[in-house]
Amino acid sequence: MKNQTISVIGLGYIGLPAAAMFAAQGTKVIGVDVNRHAVDTINQGKIHIVEPGLGEIVQKAVADGLLKAVTKPEPADAFLIAVPTPFKGNHEPDVSYIKAVSKALAPVLKKGDTVILESTSPVGTTEQMVEWLSDSRPDLKFPHENTDEDIDVYVAYCPERVLPGQVIRELVENDRIIGGITDECSNKAIDVYKIFVKGDLVKTNARTAEMSKLTENAFRDVNIAFANELSLISERLNINVWELIALANRHPRVNILQPGC
Repeated sequence: MKNQTISVIGLGYIGLPAAAMFAAQGTKVIGVDVNRHAVDTINQGKIHIVEPGLGEIVQKAVADGLLKAVTKPEPADAFLIAVPTPFKGNHEPDVSYIKAVSKALAPVLKKGDTVILESTSPVGTTEQMVEWLSDSRPDLKFPHENTDEDIDVYVAYCPERVLPGQVIRELVENDRIIGGITDECSNKAIDVYKIFVKGDLVKTNARTAEMSKLTENAFRDVNIAFANELSLISERLNINVWELIALANRHPRVNILQPGC
């Protein structure tokens, strides 16, 4: 994959660092975003977000001709989708951005391409994306679970696991879950991430990968909420929450987080 072209769709806090890391390895990268300001800023070798160390990498990548930003998808060999998936209504996930990307991306797809969804998504979204792509491109054969036969475009789900402020390091060092619609789809996605990821690339199916991301987020949310709740209770009871947590963490199987401000 190193000598081919990677397209990253969605140049926010996840997409732009990923694009920069591919380019830093000498891979040609096309970044796509509907935000004209973001596109223009990146093409000037600057960044529109705050992330330590990212500006220098983007500046060099643009100067070397390895990274450019556009507002509409262009042909590439692999496509990473990192667009928002906010809530709507009564905590209902909004995957309309993924649908819009699928419709915009479909016309430039060709046989042999790989499409990877990175956005935090409800279970089944990657399969739904395959349906959207297939509806737009009936001339191409898309994957279905448990069959690797006659696939033209390979599709997988690979969630990010990074901490703001540490994104550059964690993109490279953290393990990644690679959930293909089929086993061969997983292999194709692994080939993409091997360009810069030094962590383990762990293979599974798309649904399990989607659920893994939701599980990780839920685990973190519960632990953060618990620490903050302890702080509120301790304040009412006139207890030093920092001492309380330090004491509780002396238990060999307890590791309570620190409350937020």
